[in-house]
Amino acid sequence: MDSWIKTLQGSEWGAIALTWGLRLLAALLLLLIGLRVAKWVAALVERALTRAQLESTAVQFLRKAVYVILAVVLGLAALQTIGVPMTSMLAVLGAAGLAIGLALKDSLSNIASGVMLVTLKPFRVGNIVTIAGETGQVEAVSIFQTTLRGADNQTIVLPNSLITSDSIINLTPDVMRRIELVVGIGYQDDIGVARAAALREMQDDRRILAKPAPNVLVYALADNSVNLGIRCHVGNDDYFVTKCELTERIKQAFDRLGISIPFPQRDVHVYHHASEGEPALQPAAGGLAPARLEDRRHEPSGDPE
Repeated sequence: MDSWIKTLQGSEWGAIALTWGLRLLAALLLLLIGLRVAKWVAALVERALTRAQLESTAVQFLRKAVYVILAVVLGLAALQTIGVPMTSMLAVLGAAGLAIGLALKDSLSNIASGVMLVTLKPFRVGNIVTIAGETGQVEAVSIFQTTLRGADNQTIVLPNSLITSDSIINLTPDVMRRIELVVGIGYQDDIGVARAAALREMQDDRRILAKPAPNVLVYALADNSVNLGIRCHVGNDDYFVTKCELTERIKQAFDRLGISIPFPQRDVHVYHHASEGEPALQPAAGGLAPARLEDRRHEPSGDPE
């Protein structure tokens, strides 16, 4: 081994190869050892932040950020070990960073949005949210995107920039949610009877909380119905099933009491005009005979001009 090294040192090309080979070997060792140390430091940061009871989303985000920063520093140190001048490297990195920043502006926007989500904390892992029309449980918040688990067990991946630019509805900030049903009844129906029936159905359901107390209000006098607002509170886990079952029971209670639930409808009146020579239609019982084409009732009441 010593004779081989001396032979390489005796020639100019051998000396150059030996020098660069040792530098490359040192750079590789630096990267391998440094990446292991970076993982260890990132795990140490994660444990420290967890002990400090920081929210899990922020812990995961900061752990990844620490690892990426250490990896970039290691890459620069390895290049310096090889012999690349840092001044030139910084200039190249600056120009490349500008070009990459313009090309990856959407990805950088996602990173900035991820920082905002971790800092402002509009939701946490495990919360049920509605974002950009998508509803699901938050599973993870990464640097570029946020993952939701939908009601049908589908995976919903949203870019962070879309989340911060749209409205965020957090459905689980507390331990309970309000159920609100809007049910229309006919104008001829008794509001008091309908209110009592709806309240009775809510009071008989053990999942519905006594405080805040359920109530029934008149929301609007609509075109076809009197709209009642039926409101109560339940635990987060009971929201969907209770809402569906309460809707069904109120409909059945209204049916038993003869309370109608109007729906939009259209009345169509058909007039038959007898042709010349056709016998006139007899009037219906209690009604008027249909008018013929030559009847004066078909004449306009005034000059159409």
